[in-house]
Amino acid sequence: MALEIESQLDHAAPRAGLNVGRMRIFLAGAAGVIGRRATKLLIAHGHQVIGLARRPSPLLEELGAQVTVGDVYDRAALAGAVRAARPDVVMHQLTDLRDGDRAANARIREQGTINLVEAALDAGVQRIIAQSICWVYEPGITPASEDIQLDLESSGARLDTVSAVATLEANVQEAAEWVILRYGMLYGPDTWYTVDGLMAQLAHRGELPATADVTSFLHIDDAATAAVASLDWPTGTVNICDDEPASGYDWTPAFCKAVGAPKPSISDTPRTPWARGADNHYAREELGWTPQWPSWRTGFAT
Repeated sequence: MALEIESQLDHAAPRAGLNVGRMRIFLAGAAGVIGRRATKLLIAHGHQVIGLARRPSPLLEELGAQVTVGDVYDRAALAGAVRAARPDVVMHQLTDLRDGDRAANARIREQGTINLVEAALDAGVQRIIAQSICWVYEPGITPASEDIQLDLESSGARLDTVSAVATLEANVQEAAEWVILRYGMLYGPDTWYTVDGLMAQLAHRGELPATADVTSFLHIDDAATAAVASLDWPTGTVNICDDEPASGYDWTPAFCKAVGAPKPSISDTPRTPWARGADNHYAREELGWTPQWPSWRTGFAT
């Protein structure tokens, strides 16, 4: 696995985090899909990573990180771990999607973030970087920019997701300096959108119809480079996604072909109003972040 991650990321290492001095980074979720890749890049740029993981991780140690085994829901132990790490930055890459359990992921976004931010502030950390998502904006016609409000007027499962994200982001903003990375839909190795991932399984069962809904995708390696680059970005929220928001009529057949699944059925249901995609203009034009995979078209094909 270590060699696999190295081969995937070596090409990206020179592109992120070049404008800051060496830092101590407390990376919560270091053993996760993004966390492993961010750890690799951070260490490549001379930063010291103290990675919080649920269990011992030989892989992280091979990459050169110091591993702290802990539970983000154990407030006292987490506070002690952050104090002991003496970090310059706390980076939040926590998720809980191993079993497709959105309730578990909402919990970690809410209570996990509250505990992590509290520990960071108690330890005197000035800067927090956190992952969020870019499909939580209120309904609209065009891809959403960062100034669009979150969709807190929604209902049901949608409101559960948006409320959890709102809680995450509000708590992160208690820090003196903060960057919230609103990631697009992740695809690539170790994600739901890969050959043996959850969405491929749905596609093979004929349960992934092509719809009018618009999605903004993001290759997992690009998520990691953005996390590292954000070490010296100004405080604010940033859409991190590729350049081509896409209707399901476009991306679903391409994804099915890429994973060897049958052609999808076509739904004639109108677009869900909030499924509008996101605009990455600020990240690209103002912050200078460029995705290695500017379109899901080439990303899926590989």
